[in-house]
Parts: sequence; C-alpha cells; structure tokens
Amino acid sequence: MKWNLRLVAAQRGIWKATDLQRRFAEHGLVISAGKMSGLWSKTPASLKLEDLDVICRVLGCEVGELLEPEAPRVPVPRQPDGARGTIAGVAE
Repeated sequence: MKWNLRLVAAQRGIWKATDLQRRFAEHGLVISAGKMSGLWSKTPASLKLEDLDVICRVLGCEVGELLEPEAPRVPVPRQPDGARGTIAGVAE
C-alpha cells in the first residue's frame, strides 16, 4: 500500500507535520513528535482504525485517498544457467 498522508495534507494547505499534529490533538488524537514524523515521512507498519478515523476527519478525506493499492511486487523466477524458456509449452 502507498501512504499518501503528505499529499492529502498538502492538497488541503497543510505543509508541516507539526500543524497536522496540532489539528489531530484538537480532535483527541495526541501523537508524539516521533510517531508524527513517522506518519509524515513513511508508510506506517500499523495504524489503529480509530486513529485512521480521526486522520480522515481532520483532513476531510476518505481512507482511499490516504491508502492507495500498489501493484504487487512479484519477483521474476530465475532460470538455471543455460536453460531455455518455453512459451505456451513450445520450446524456443
């Protein structure tokens, strides 16, 4: 998932994490400076649904604006050295 907090905040004229942190606190979501920095600069590993609800309320957005699905990162299988691939069962 792609975390778009900074983008969504910027679209609403909020350019600093501290400004957003203050607005969260006004709505009952008190976040430490360290946690706010993490939310602002990278994708959180976990997030309480209650906190996500406050974030959306403060920003006036939907969850889908904050969390955007990304294409899966599937590694391409390696073939042994010298092996030749096949296409639809037909040898090259």
